[in-house]
This record gives sequence, C-alpha cells and structure tokens, in this order.
Amino acid sequence: PVTAGSIVVPYGHVIGNEKWRGSEIAKRLQGKIRLIFEDCLGLVDFHLSNRTCILYISEADLVAGDEFKRRLVRFRNASSLGGIVIVEKTQISDQYFLALQKLVVLELGMVLLPVTNQGEASQLITQLVSFYVREQSKDHNSNPFLRKQCSQLAEPSLFRTVQQIPGVGKTKALLLLQQFGSIHRLCNASVKELELVVGQTVAQQIYTF
Repeated sequence: PVTAGSIVVPYGHVIGNEKWRGSEIAKRLQGKIRLIFEDCLGLVDFHLSNRTCILYISEADLVAGDEFKRRLVRFRNASSLGGIVIVEKTQISDQYFLALQKLVVLELGMVLLPVTNQGEASQLITQLVSFYVREQSKDHNSNPFLRKQCSQLAEPSLFRTVQQIPGVGKTKALLLLQQFGSIHRLCNASVKELELVVGQTVAQQIYTF
C-alpha cells in the first residue's frame, strides 16, 4: 500500500522505511539529519517532506528483473506525492538505465537522480533535505527580494550540487543559478537556453547529464 498523505514529516527530519535501518545510507545520514524509522511506509523508502518522498532502486533491483517497475507504477497510480527516484547507476546496471529513465521521466513524470552507491545517495538526500528546509522557511518570509536572493545564491549545497555536473565549475554554477534559479528549472532547460549561459560544449554536457 501507499500511505500518501498520512505521513507527517517533522520540520528538518526524514522518515525512513524500517528496512533501511542499519544500511549504509542510514549510517551516513546519522549526525547529518534527523532520521526516524517507520515500518508503515509501504512502497516509499524515505519521506523528505509531507509532499515529497524517495523511491530507491538499487543495482540489485535493476539486475533482478521487472519488480521495481511494477513498484514504481503502483506508486504513481496510488499516490499524489512528488516522487523522486534515486537509482544506482553502476557499470553493471548502466545497461538498464536508459529504459528506466524513459519509464520514470517520460511515462510516470517523476524525477530521476542517478548515484553510484549508497554513500552518494546519502549525500544527495542530505542536500535535498537542506533544500526543503530552506523552502519551508521561505514560506514564512514575506520579503520577495530576500526570497529571490536566498533561492539563487545563498544555498551552499545547491551551489555544490550544480558543480557536480561535468564541465561546470564555480563560475558557471553561479551563472546557471542566477539564470535558472533552481535545479528543477535547470534540468528542464533546452540546449539553446543553456548555450546562452555557458556556451555550446558545456550546454550539451549539462543537457546530456
């Protein structure tokens, strides 16, 4: 079952599925964010906020067959939550990635974020939680000028995340955030839009990534 809408995530916390207790992700998250385990999350692996959750697809899931696809489709059919799919993209699972990308992004309309291992996944979850905490705090800030400035430049984890894109250093990351303002808008930018900011070669690298 999907428990959409019935999970209330405390401010600045992550609620994790009980099956992740003792995992590499959980160990690395300890001390960085406040992690609570529940055994009633159904198809969801981690709840980042009341509206957003993570479904984790491991290398083993990809190699084992189509069960992970059925899980994703069941989630999308039964839930109104914003689903972020984190997938382990390794040398072994790389051959399955394009098909998964097509299913998740084009058919199910969800966000797909590749990682190489659970350690990298824990870093990504930490950055996402930081983002959601900042977004929640912005709701209480009525000054649009402060809000715009904060969203574009003042979030170190967002700045570092953009620098993970091949070919993007500090200067280009700053230009991209000034132009697009968020990871979501950057991910949905066309090659032509990106070229205006960083040039043709890097624009293609960003688009491909």
